[in-house]
Amino acid sequence: MKRASIDRNFRKIKNSYSQTEDIVQHSKINSLWEQEASIRKKLKKLETMKDENIRDFKEVYNNYLHLLDYISKKLVRDYNIKHNTDFDFYEIIKGNRKNYLKSGIISVLITRHIPTMIFKEFDRIFPKNPKDEYREVRYMNRKFYLHLGETNTGKTYNSMERLKESKKGIYLSPLRILALENFEKLNKEGVVCDLITGEEEIKKKGSKHICCTIEKLDINEEYDVAIIDEIQMIDDDQRGSAWTRAILALKCKEIHVCGALNTKELIINIIEDCGDEYELKEYFRNIPLKIEEEAFRLKDIKKGDALVTFSKKKVLQLADYYGDLGIKTSVIYGNLPPEVRRKQYEQFISKDSNILITTDAIGMGVNLPIRRIIFMDIRKFDGNDMRYLTSQEVKQIGGRAGRFGIYDIGYIASYGNTQNFVKEMIEVYDRKIYEAVIEPSEAILDVKSLPLREKLALWSTREEKSLLYRKMDIGEKILVLDSIKNYKLPEKYQWQLLKVPFDVTNINIMNDFLKYVNEIFIGNFKSISKPKLNSKDLYDLELYYQKLNLYYSLSKNFNLNFDECWVYDERTKLSIEINKVLRKRFSF
Repeated sequence: MKRASIDRNFRKIKNSYSQTEDIVQHSKINSLWEQEASIRKKLKKLETMKDENIRDFKEVYNNYLHLLDYISKKLVRDYNIKHNTDFDFYEIIKGNRKNYLKSGIISVLITRHIPTMIFKEFDRIFPKNPKDEYREVRYMNRKFYLHLGETNTGKTYNSMERLKESKKGIYLSPLRILALENFEKLNKEGVVCDLITGEEEIKKKGSKHICCTIEKLDINEEYDVAIIDEIQMIDDDQRGSAWTRAILALKCKEIHVCGALNTKELIINIIEDCGDEYELKEYFRNIPLKIEEEAFRLKDIKKGDALVTFSKKKVLQLADYYGDLGIKTSVIYGNLPPEVRRKQYEQFISKDSNILITTDAIGMGVNLPIRRIIFMDIRKFDGNDMRYLTSQEVKQIGGRAGRFGIYDIGYIASYGNTQNFVKEMIEVYDRKIYEAVIEPSEAILDVKSLPLREKLALWSTREEKSLLYRKMDIGEKILVLDSIKNYKLPEKYQWQLLKVPFDVTNINIMNDFLKYVNEIFIGNFKSISKPKLNSKDLYDLELYYQKLNLYYSLSKNFNLNFDECWVYDERTKLSIEINKVLRKRFSF
């Protein structure tokens, strides 16, 4: 009975071949997917009969196999047309015959052939150790001076003194406001200095020194002294690669690295791996920190207090609350332009305002005369999850309390019975940072046969051979590439667009970005349209500032004609207007 069933099934498959072949010959490409799956099912059934000594078995099996090959070649050709690739059918199935029959040609292409081929290309293009991307630097005798320790301990001050004495120096900042502050300070002290950030360039006649945001480092230039500030940012999934690149690629014989102590082992390991020398100096606070045992109540506010929360909405709510009580307030949060932040800082420093309400933007930057740091929240949204603050974050923020010669003790308080958490985070050892974040270099464009988006996705899954490094989070890059895919731009332009800094999660800014992409690549505009201010409420003023920055960055990156003076004038007027709105709102 079993044999009869096998023979019956075989005859059914055999007799349907001519009809199947005819359908395949007259099918359009989209219909071939269904036929391909059907033929693989028949081949799978035939596989179960191969030992049954059936007459004509080999001929029938080969007929279906040739038909599958015919369809698969068409599918590969269609894939090549759609993706501008040149994959070869026989190369794809080489060594993958079993998986080809099981899951189909495109599945094998995407899940096996492409990754294998691309990983071989990655191995050819990218060195096993990221340090070897900068071979010329590996022959230099560099010495690192590590200034690591607690917040508010003068780590950067000592480094800056060395930079002033040098003939040619560079200060690498995590924030535009810090680059701006040191640019002004150096020029005021007679050290002629340029400013370069993603938002502006100010070149001074006769300058040999630069203050810049770390992403703007030109690794082709040589320097006598360099300062890398806030080195703990090397662990940041989005921006950390800029710090890694600076450590590995700086052409400089004297490099000062400032930041948190929990990076010590990692930075020393990288320096030693590069064959460079180092000296370590650890910094500790002279001003003690005292954690208040009682929970903070809103009515307990005092002059010199800084309340810390983790959203702009809460900052403004608290500022409104105290403003209604007649308490003059300065505010700091991420969306504020640097010029406005500085005005807000100055109000607090000059005691024009009584208190400061801020996000964790206060953790890096200007040292302020803060008597007491008050944690209004102990959880923050980090872009992915709502999570508790780390010990490093609590120390970085809490360490802003106290100022030598003004407040000889720094106080830390917290709202909502969270004192025990804050106390524990202050006292516990910080989580050590063991990996530096890296990003792919432009060499990825040399890998052919796959779109940039897919290459980046595969790169992110490739395991690092050195335990000192990990891959960056490429989520934002993928988001940008997905948004521009319909333009079918050459990869060099896609790569250029990935280097434009803007908030990809802000739909208004993303819409402007896409409008500009359309103007540049479809309209062939020599200059893109200027952004416009919709209204003078706080949200629109801040949004307009971001749009100005996008307009500036795209114009610069693509060498378009634009009125640079207009951008600077608009920023200045806008900053004055935002500060005016804040002062009016918060009891000034």
